[in-house]
Amino acid sequence: MNKKTLAILGLGSQTTLYYISELNRMFNLKHGGYSTCPFILLNANFDAINSLLPNTSKELSRLTQVCIQDIEKLDTAHILVPNITLHETIDQLSVKKNILHPIHLTASKIKVQQHAKVILMGSEYTMNSAYIRAIFNLKGIDIEIPTAEDRLQIDVFRRQVYSKQETKAQIENYHNIIKKYTAKNPVVLACTELSIFKPKDNNKLFDMVDIQITAAINTL
Repeated sequence: MNKKTLAILGLGSQTTLYYISELNRMFNLKHGGYSTCPFILLNANFDAINSLLPNTSKELSRLTQVCIQDIEKLDTAHILVPNITLHETIDQLSVKKNILHPIHLTASKIKVQQHAKVILMGSEYTMNSAYIRAIFNLKGIDIEIPTAEDRLQIDVFRRQVYSKQETKAQIENYHNIIKKYTAKNPVVLACTELSIFKPKDNNKLFDMVDIQITAAINTL
């Protein structure tokens, strides 16, 4: 097996399928023809993990460590985990392979582009969590979050996408919220459900999923 082959930890059907679709699409754009992204998928029982998210805990660490140990047995160098929130737990584990970390990768990209302040959009938990804020602050990047009213709308939309019940009006409202905030500062998306329906033409939008997938393709 080629050591450069990517390993993906499958976590939730909709999220994992979105990652796979984007990996294949972006890999094909880069290589052309009928090329598809080479990877190995190890599908975990997401129900057990998801029931413990978003908070860190000993039990969540134990379950995640088992998944990481299983995926590290594969003959690969890099691991892609399609769940941004779970990386807070992964940071506390013993990991021998390279984790393609969406938060560190995004912070580095923002730092290179010399942005000193960003607006964070994700779940209500993520937007209020100190975890991402601390990583960005180490890079000299300040994080602000939307107003309480906008946070509620974002989180409701995220939940609707997760349950596949989003409406056209909700998507348009979500795009308008992003447009409002990117008028002053870059916006960072830290939720896969928000990535799925993000606007395609906003160059002040940093999508952690896109950045993570781009890094994965560049390792191959």
